[in-house]
Amino acid sequence: MKVGICEFRNIIVLTSAFYPWPKRSILKDPIVSESATPPPRMGEERVKEEALQLIGMFQLLPRLVVFDLDYTLWPFYCQRRSKRETPSLYPHAKGILYALKDKRINLAIASRSPTADTANTFLDKLSIKSMFVTKEIFFSCKNKTDHFRRIQSRTGIPFNSMLFFDDEDWNIEAASKMGVTSIYVDNGVNLRALRRGLTQFTENQNASDKNQRK
Repeated sequence: MKVGICEFRNIIVLTSAFYPWPKRSILKDPIVSESATPPPRMGEERVKEEALQLIGMFQLLPRLVVFDLDYTLWPFYCQRRSKRETPSLYPHAKGILYALKDKRINLAIASRSPTADTANTFLDKLSIKSMFVTKEIFFSCKNKTDHFRRIQSRTGIPFNSMLFFDDEDWNIEAASKMGVTSIYVDNGVNLRALRRGLTQFTENQNASDKNQRK
């Protein structure tokens, strides 16, 4: 078992193979959001159609959408699963991925999972591995700053042209400080989260344009 010490928000944390940080509800008072209730069930094609309609409502779109894996695209920690298992995604995830690809929006992964081999195996089994222009899957003690630096270096896309979905608020905070439009999800990525993300991205772009004209 690998053991290390990480400093997190003035707390010394002992890390091990039991990698996952506590969920948000353990660290602080839960925040109620519009994504707190499960999204309605619908087929993959229906989700894709609705996602395409939703994306079509926005003139300003991100050049790259970045996804966390655990509890964002799929409802589990992959390092607690065997590579022999058959994984599943959140109900809206695959339809949203296909819609974004149809709109020629690049996709990437930023995951702090310590088991990249398992994650990549699951992406293969789900037939979505080739959809991502880069997959930054490696453990870090604090947040995903290094993940985003690598993504930016590999793609050449500026941080303010990225949209990011994640279930851990310290990752959201760190990416936001880099200029990435970052959206917290507490029930996996779904159509409501996509709408919030595209809306926030548009607002951020408009605010940036106003500041540049001052």
